[in-house]
Amino acid sequence: MKISVETTVNAPLDKVWLAYITPADILQWNAASEDWHTTEASVEFREGGEFSSHMQAKDGSVGFDFAGIYTKIIPHERIEYAFGDRTAAVDFASGKQGVTVRVTFDAEAEHSEEQQRQGWQSILNNFAKHVEKH
Repeated sequence: MKISVETTVNAPLDKVWLAYITPADILQWNAASEDWHTTEASVEFREGGEFSSHMQAKDGSVGFDFAGIYTKIIPHERIEYAFGDRTAAVDFASGKQGVTVRVTFDAEAEHSEEQQRQGWQSILNNFAKHVEKH
């Protein structure tokens, strides 16, 4: 099953695109809730390149690596990647209200569809806030 989440960012496409793929920015926005954060991020932004983000609870009690490989990149339009046996695509579309960013990903079996949708949506909402603030 595929799940999609989206947000609209009131910023120019170049700024939105760069904030999505720049490690220093990823450290600022990549968290699903206030009690989590990303402590490390690396990006080799090219098809076949690897990415990784270490996400953990701020109290240090639990953490995990979100890592994968970029499989297709269309500059300023689409990023596709594989992570484990799952895939995702991120689409960027400019419009009158700003840039709509839509993430579509393969669901996993451990968490409910709603939990996954809420987590990924929270991260995307944090992304929009970060870009608009800077």
